[in-house]
Parts: sequence; C-alpha cells; structure tokens
Amino acid sequence: MPYQPPTHSVERSLRRAGATIVAGLDEVGRGAWAGPVTVGAAVTGLRRPPEGLTDSKLLTPRRREQLAPVLADWVTAHALGHASALECDELGMTAALRLAAVRALEALPVRPDAVILDGKHDYLGGPWRVRTVIKGDQSCVCVSAASVLAKVHRDGLMAELAPECPQFGFEDNAGYPSPVHRAALEEFGPTEHHRLSWSYLDALPQWSHLKRSRLAADSDEQLTLGF
Repeated sequence: MPYQPPTHSVERSLRRAGATIVAGLDEVGRGAWAGPVTVGAAVTGLRRPPEGLTDSKLLTPRRREQLAPVLADWVTAHALGHASALECDELGMTAALRLAAVRALEALPVRPDAVILDGKHDYLGGPWRVRTVIKGDQSCVCVSAASVLAKVHRDGLMAELAPECPQFGFEDNAGYPSPVHRAALEEFGPTEHHRLSWSYLDALPQWSHLKRSRLAADSDEQLTLGF
C-alpha cells in the first residue's frame, strides 16, 4: 500500500521554538500477553532518512530486519528501554510505558530538549517537554526510526525466549495474541514471561488462580484482547 514518507516538519517546529536536540519515541509490546513493553528513542537530526523508512507496522519483518542495522548506523543516537511483564502487572500499562520511556531517554548519550511521542496520550509527562503526534510513527522521521529499532529488538528478545517455551510460538507471535499462543495458554497455562493481570486469564478458568491484581486500576491492558 502506498504511503507518504515521514518528514522532519514537527521536529523543525520544535527547533524553531528553541529545542536543539529532539528525540522521537515509540513503543512496542503494549498489546502483548507476554514479554516486556519496549520503548525506542531515536535522535536523527534533519538529515535525509534511509529509503523506505516508515512505521514498523507497515513493513514486512524481512524489510524491518534489513532496515534496522542501517538505521542504527544512520541515527545520531538511539536507545531502548523496557518494562518487564512483572512491572506491567505491578504498575499498569501507562506507568510501565513511562518507566520504559524514561529508561530509553536516560540511556541516550545526549539529553533531548524535546520529545516527539507517537499517539495522542502523553504517558511520559514532566520534566520532559513532549509533543504528541497521532500516527507520528508514520509522519515523523525520528519516531519512525524509533519504531523500527524498537520492533526489531523486541521481536528478537521474544525469539530468544522461544526455546524455553516452544509451545507458545514466541518466535512468530512475539508474545501477542495468536491461535498458537491461545492454544498453549489453554493447555499449559502462563509462563514466567506472561502478564498475569491481563484480561486473557479471565477466559482460562483452570488458570484463574494465577491472576494478579493491582492496587491501581489501569484500563490500558484491555487493549490486550481476551479470547
């Protein structure tokens, strides 16, 4: 499907407002049943991006894997932050996203003056100066770069977990809902890598005793659809 390549227009507007270093942030793993939520941070400057850069979801796995090392060499700086499945359970998704984002930003070799955050909700907050952009992973170069780098890295992490629990197909579904993942949960129950406060356990009465509760409600996990 044809798509418009990302631009530096939002970054230019932030620079005109006084920001010298602008980072793009994007998350992956919000809707997964297993594994961490990962946030990528990328600083790209205003250089022409590699050919074919766009939101990672619009790229084939093969194209993402080809593009990721090119991006890693091309960006000015990049870093990744993770919040574990346990942290997602204990904190809720909004707070887990913030934790992963702060870890990514603090791992950058330079501190951004402003952050472009994909989506309409600012889960990062102060002291960071944030500009939210709906579909920023398609329209903003630095967010697109963060999107691809985060997706490829997290998919690789989940593939590394696959030999520990081969029934779940993590090498293919990266911990997201899938028929193979559903069938394995029904038969074997969740692993230590699963989020145990998520709603998919409501459809597994034989494993319901494993479900965790949190002190603070967070409706974001409802994005991880049940059976």
